[in-house]
Parts: sequence; structure tokens; C-alpha cells
Amino acid sequence: MRSKYALLALSATLAACQHTAEDQPDRGVAATNVPVLVNSEYTFDAAAPGGSVSATEQARLDGWFAGLGLSYGDRIYVDGYSAQSARDDVARVAGKYGMMVSDGAPVTQGTVAPDVVRVVVRRNRAEVPGCPNWSQPAQPNFNNRTMSNYGCGVNSNIAAMAANPEDLIHGREGNPYVDAGAAARGVGVYYSTQPTGKGGLKDVNTKSGN
Repeated sequence: MRSKYALLALSATLAACQHTAEDQPDRGVAATNVPVLVNSEYTFDAAAPGGSVSATEQARLDGWFAGLGLSYGDRIYVDGYSAQSARDDVARVAGKYGMMVSDGAPVTQGTVAPDVVRVVVRRNRAEVPGCPNWSQPAQPNFNNRTMSNYGCGVNSNIAAMAANPEDLIHGREGNPYVDAGAAARGVGVYYSTQPTGKGGLKDVNTKSGN
């Protein structure tokens, strides 16, 4: 009986020494509540006989854009057999909102009928899922983990302030053409301007006149 107890104690000791690596991202200083990009696609089928979108159909498309609240960050595509011919008509309506038509088109459900063009608006939305997150109590915290709500406030504000949510993923490429003269001119103005405090302090009378 004693040997049986000793065997159990030895097994328990070996099991305690074994450590299984676990994914514990909340053990560092980086927030686990981060913005996530969510894509939504909206479609509008407009009649385009002969590859031309009539004024009536353009008015319908204009109302659809207005209902969607088309704005910066959205992407517009034209799909269908007559997409290339009708592209200018769709671009004319999109131009009222300061938007341009992008090349290509995403795959949508259903087949586009002949003499019909499908206008697709892809909208990206940044959000921090699960926030606010108070799923874990603050104490006890023996593993020194960050709080479950850590990062929700800052990252939710960043997601809300990003005009184009795609910028949170890959940013934006800079202009490859650099005007060295413009950069040097700014530096020259900085060095040639007299410091504001060179003339000394002004004599200011704080007494109000009677």
C-alpha cells in the first residue's frame, strides 16, 4: 500500500513539472482588444441597354448613393457585360460625391443579366469586437495579466477616427516625386526668421484706464 502511494506521489510530481505552452497574449504590454476591419458590399442593378445608363437610371443610382451615405473610404465598382461602356455614366454620378470608380469588381451573388450593369459599393468598417470587455475580474491576478478591457478605449477611438479604415492595415504609399526645392525653402525660412523673443519683452500696462 505504501509503494502504491509513493507511485502516485511520483506521478503527481512529474505531472507538475511538465509545462504546456499556452497562448497568453495578455501577458505582455500589447492590447489584445485591437481594431478589426469588416467589409460590407451593397449592389445596385441598373438598366444599361447598349452600354448606356439613361438619365432616369442615373437618378435612381444617385438616390441609392445618397441613401447609403456614400463617402470617403467607400469603393465603387461596375460589373456586367456592359461595364466598360457604362463606367463613364456611373462615374458621373459618383463624381457628385467626390468619388471615383475603381477598376475591376468583386464577386457578387447572382449573374448580371444582359443590358444590365451592377454597381457595387464596398464599405470597410473598423471596430473593436467584444468591447467593452469586463469578462475577467481585476483581482486576483496571479499571472500578472492585463485587464480584459485593456485597449478598448484607445483602440475604439482610433477605429472611429480613421476616415479610411483600410489605412489601419497597410497605410498609404507616399508620393515618389519629392520636390527638394520646396523642402529646402522651408528650412531656409526657418533659419532666416528672427526669433520672436529677440526684441525683449513688451511693456504691457495691466491697469485699466479710467
